[in-house]
Amino acid sequence: MRGCFFLGAQHQPGFEIREMTFPELGPHEVLVRSKACGICGTDIHIRRGEAGSAEVTPPVVLGHEFAGIVEQIGSEVTELCVGDHVTIDPNRYCGHCRPCRMGRKQNCEHLFALGVNVNGGFAEYALCPDSQCFKLNKDVDFDVAAMAEPLACVIHGIDQAQITAGQSVLVIGGGTIGLLMVQMARLRGASPVILSEPVEMRRKIALELGADAAIDPLQENLAERIRGISGQDGVDVVIECVGRPAAAKQAFEAAGAGATILFFSVPTVDATVPLPLFDVYKKELRIVGSMINPDTHQRAVNLINSGKLEIKRLITHTYDLEHMEEALDMQTSSESIKVVIHP
Repeated sequence: MRGCFFLGAQHQPGFEIREMTFPELGPHEVLVRSKACGICGTDIHIRRGEAGSAEVTPPVVLGHEFAGIVEQIGSEVTELCVGDHVTIDPNRYCGHCRPCRMGRKQNCEHLFALGVNVNGGFAEYALCPDSQCFKLNKDVDFDVAAMAEPLACVIHGIDQAQITAGQSVLVIGGGTIGLLMVQMARLRGASPVILSEPVEMRRKIALELGADAAIDPLQENLAERIRGISGQDGVDVVIECVGRPAAAKQAFEAAGAGATILFFSVPTVDATVPLPLFDVYKKELRIVGSMINPDTHQRAVNLINSGKLEIKRLITHTYDLEHMEEALDMQTSSESIKVVIHP
């Protein structure tokens, strides 16, 4: 049983393949054979030594977007059987702190995650609590199944944005998350749905996945294009999926009267942008954030099982454990959309 351990941002190379052993399963533990694990922006932040959603203590097996096959179950596991195909919700909450008791578990003061704080999916096997395992239809591709966690986060973001039928939506950034947002906005009945993305390949895919228009913000005037597409001076909902100040600035510029701006991306801790206070006042802008996936993982699994989203198209590259550094580099490249590890 092998795992790819992250050794810390100061180490070169930063990853090492090691043999893993597992103790006897606890009563509510499950041993999962990891079949596919996506690389997330959080993994990139961790590799660089930047802060993520929770503290990381190397050496640890990263990888929190994963799916696989149940190999063993603990003595009190009742909802799963050996051979089940499952996706993992990596995020666990204490249930006792003030945010948890206030119905905001995503802000749990003791949040920890598989593949961040404890060993996760960049390994041949992973030890998981049975409560975090969600059954999949057995005809679902494992690469697609591994996307349940990011899709669950997107669903929470869409909930935060409160999109209603007929609203115009601009998605800024055409990576994995942005292209999922385009599809989810369409499912919510948004019209038109517009993508702002400088990479031509991503714009092309967005149009194929249902976007009404795709704009190159480096070559086109965003405000003029929005007016030409929607007939409005700004859109009703802006979803920012880049995590850079320039994209945040673009979000305010694109917001119409009464708009909601959703900042979904994970920026660096010190990232800031000047706030156009008069625009917030005059347009009555609503500015919201979105943190992980509280109680949305089952909804993501339901959508994946239904086949209503085009997810396989988003997976552009796959690697094995031995090429983790190369895979991480590819995930940050404009050549890729989603990179998946096959342990």
